[in-house]
Amino acid sequence: MNAIATDAPPNHQHMRALARANEVRMARAELKRGVAFGDIDAAEVILYCPWEARSMTVAELLICQQSWGASRCRKILGQLPISERKTVGSMTDRQRHALAALVGAQRTTSPHSRMPGSRGGSAG
Repeated sequence: MNAIATDAPPNHQHMRALARANEVRMARAELKRGVAFGDIDAAEVILYCPWEARSMTVAELLICQQSWGASRCRKILGQLPISERKTVGSMTDRQRHALAALVGAQRTTSPHSRMPGSRGGSAG
């Protein structure tokens, strides 16, 4: 049996799915930029779970914060315990509140938040 590949025009359902996927990607990128620049609080995203964050992994959200990497993320999630691959939308209320409290505590104890105008580096 030889199958012949044809360039069939995409159907409307396929085009709608692509458009929706692009909409989610764009909204998620905007959310991640907001978290990275400090305009959006990651703890609030965890608590209120906007539609664009529902299918985002918890680790993906945490790591987009300034001075957060994979190790810090693993350390925080290991305290609860919550899997790095768990989606924000699938978290229970108890998990949301516990994680938001830890993220908020980390933010207030960060070296960047101790001194106004300080970036944590040595003065030269």
